[in-house]
Amino acid sequence: MIRKALAFLLIFNFTACAELQQVVNQLPQGTLGNEEIASGLRQALDFGIDKQVTKLTQTDGFFKNELVKILLPEELQKVDKALRDIGLSSLADEGLKVLNRAAEDAVKEATPIFVDAVKGITFADAKNILLGNDNAATQYLTSKTETALYAKFNPVIKSSFSKVGADEIWNNLINRYNAIPFTNNVNPDLTDYVTGEALKGVYTMIAVEEKEIRNKVSSRTTDLLKRVFALQD
Repeated sequence: MIRKALAFLLIFNFTACAELQQVVNQLPQGTLGNEEIASGLRQALDFGIDKQVTKLTQTDGFFKNELVKILLPEELQKVDKALRDIGLSSLADEGLKVLNRAAEDAVKEATPIFVDAVKGITFADAKNILLGNDNAATQYLTSKTETALYAKFNPVIKSSFSKVGADEIWNNLINRYNAIPFTNNVNPDLTDYVTGEALKGVYTMIAVEEKEIRNKVSSRTTDLLKRVFALQD
């Protein structure tokens, strides 16, 4: 226990990567090697996808989840207010809802992309991630996959817009707004915006599960998770 405490203090104070790696390498790990630690981290991310991201695919998975609910971009907040001011609150409400519906539909189609991304990750500095903050593995996953996932996710969102009727509703909303006298016309790229927000929501929910596994022994439901995350306790 004393050795662990000293190691954490050293990690907190050292800034050089070489020094950090040297300290981490000295942590007790029994028979666990880097690959087994990496497997445990990948398993934690897989659990996040299976248990948390799938919740987003359900009706209201985004819309009624305050952690990930997609709100209007700044450019469209004035559209929302203007429509409500002229008695079109129900139309404005529907516009917000369909943005979230598109994300819910898209995540359902894109979940295999995230699963494959996790399988392809090798944590060269697995122990550093293990001893990082509550979402260190999720942050690593984000940095390694976000660009590629965006490219694959964007057309899915575009298709989902059409599937849930979001494109038609927002064309109507924007046309109504642009017809109001003395307003500046808007033409936002909603596909791009919702793609970004949907990805952010997915990573948020993966981080929820990672934090649970890191902080609650009862959430470590496999022998591998128990052995790997015991190292960071």
